[in-house]
Amino acid sequence: MFKKILIANRGEIACRVITTARRMGIATVAVYSEADKDARHVELADEAVLLGPAPSRESYLVADKIIAACKATGAQALHPGYGFLSENEAFAKRCEDEGIVFIGPKHYSIAAMGDKIASKKLANEARVSTIPGWNDAIDTPEQAVEIARGIGYPVMIKASAGGGGKGLRVAHNDKEAFDGFSACRNEARNSFGDDRVFIEKFVVEPRHIEIQVLGDAHGNVVYLGERECSIQRRHQKVIEEAPSPFISDATRLAMGEQAVALAKAVRYQSAGTVEFVVGKDQDFYFLEMNTRLQVEHPVTECITGLDLVEQMIRVAAGEPLSFAQAEVKREGWAIECRINAEDPFRSFLPSTGRLVRFRAPQATLQQGSVTLSGPAYAGEGYGGVRVDTGVAEGGEIPMFYDSMIAKLIVHGRTRAEAIARMRAALNAFVIRGISSNIPFQAALLAHPKFVSGDFNTGFIAEHYGKGFKAEDVPHDDPLFLVALAAFVRRKARERAAGISGQLPGHEVAHKNELVVVQLGAQGQHLFHPVELSDFDAQAGTLEVRVAGRVYAIRSHTPLGDILMTGECNGQPFSAQIERSASRQPLALKVAHNGTQITALVLLPRAAELFRLMPHKAPPDTSKFLLSPMPGLLVDVAVQPGQKVLAGEKLAVIEAMKMENILVAQQDGVVKEVRAQRGESLAVDQAILAFE
Repeated sequence: MFKKILIANRGEIACRVITTARRMGIATVAVYSEADKDARHVELADEAVLLGPAPSRESYLVADKIIAACKATGAQALHPGYGFLSENEAFAKRCEDEGIVFIGPKHYSIAAMGDKIASKKLANEARVSTIPGWNDAIDTPEQAVEIARGIGYPVMIKASAGGGGKGLRVAHNDKEAFDGFSACRNEARNSFGDDRVFIEKFVVEPRHIEIQVLGDAHGNVVYLGERECSIQRRHQKVIEEAPSPFISDATRLAMGEQAVALAKAVRYQSAGTVEFVVGKDQDFYFLEMNTRLQVEHPVTECITGLDLVEQMIRVAAGEPLSFAQAEVKREGWAIECRINAEDPFRSFLPSTGRLVRFRAPQATLQQGSVTLSGPAYAGEGYGGVRVDTGVAEGGEIPMFYDSMIAKLIVHGRTRAEAIARMRAALNAFVIRGISSNIPFQAALLAHPKFVSGDFNTGFIAEHYGKGFKAEDVPHDDPLFLVALAAFVRRKARERAAGISGQLPGHEVAHKNELVVVQLGAQGQHLFHPVELSDFDAQAGTLEVRVAGRVYAIRSHTPLGDILMTGECNGQPFSAQIERSASRQPLALKVAHNGTQITALVLLPRAAELFRLMPHKAPPDTSKFLLSPMPGLLVDVAVQPGQKVLAGEKLAVIEAMKMENILVAQQDGVVKEVRAQRGESLAVDQAILAFE
């Protein structure tokens, strides 16, 4: 077994590998860019080596620097994680030539299966069912349009070296094929250093289901069940689960055997994933093979009890698999939500900056441990919550890398139990300083189609095609949030009443009749009269009556703590409550199950007066192009005095490895360019002014 390994990656996956290596008694070496000098993976590792500047092409993608770090620290092996150089055939071969063990498949397997064009040709030769398409690299956008017409729209345009949603577009017409080809090439060149692009038929209403395989150097290959990855937004996975609620045991067996046969054909060693698109009749077609560890590997670990990182390390050290196919377990149901630094209410634009608050829900499952045993699985405590992250409170989310903050994983006896556990865990996940997609995740988990398992890869586009709005988050009892606001306000008045030195005759008085004013847009507020009774500060209890409903709340959460836990009518809850700094200094923001309200809790007379207050309209910004996110301004496509039409490209912003094209919302004339190419933009910074 190795004594020391280097992790050629960053963030969550680097921390994940370090955890398992530490449990195995293996020393670890982290590498980092200048932007990551204070990152969590650097702190966790036994040693750390600086690679270079923040851009990945000058740090994490520079093979020479990583090899040099291995030699300087005496690392015998290297784990590439996912992304960056994990599926780079030349890098894997270079490691082998330099006497460094690559903890992943051999270079010839990566060459055969890691390249999407080569893998599809190989699958065809092996008589594996594949989707119709053009399997050779395409040179020009005009050629891409011609090929797309021949295949028939819709088509999927893919970068050969792509992954994680980068370098991938779906085109429904000639214009989308032309523009999508150019965008795919640019993203692939910037992210992977390989701009080859190919096209295939896009299967309507498909399921994305993948099979986890594991092979060793002794010819043994097993499959560890499937993962359902159909909940995707712009081809990037949002929620993953294992097993799939869709396929039958017969389909599972057939897909597993085909995945194993494919892996054996390329002498696959290590963990890998064979991806399939599955039709509504359970016919399946090979898509590609990811010759690395997947982001969503924890759900497989939960239901099998295996540590996939440990298995990769043991295989790389030459050990045979310690179990056969018949011994692979499948117990319970696991779901993973990717918690990303993006604003779901602003078209999911990236959100970078400092994590002012970061408190993950309490984890009862630990990564890198046997997850089907231990106290979390005893009696009523079966299953639990796991958090995989590479950040900590006070840390920075930089614009140079992926937007993922953490992975939240739950395991339960059934799918319904896992969904309920995930909703509770999302309620308890506190993130401040940047925006996150937690409200969107909560909405997805509550959607009837998701709950019933009736969905495909077009689910998000179908139900949230016009964007995601606050009203898209259903809540089974919205008055519960009103009751929580009243509870917190009553508790605050109790504390205020105890302050000494109050002016006689003007002391803070307790009132059992209040009005919760739920603030709405354009001054459309909702007024909720509430009655309070049975307040007991020591017991932390209060009964709130609103609209004929009674909420008996018990909570000992201190005032000022964002995360509030307790019981309501005997049922446990977690909610997030804090002062609203933006709209009203005395207002409370209350969030639960993805729904958030901003409310003022007033005495009845004060509520009457507030009702008479005029609405202050926000400033008119219609004559400006504002940056919707922090990022790098890579192009300004217009000049002062130029006439622009609605839909015309105005500027391009790069953030978190993705190009974001800003277009004109209406016809107009450019008056002034206020930001220059190469400038780092803040959110809502003016780029252009119009006449």
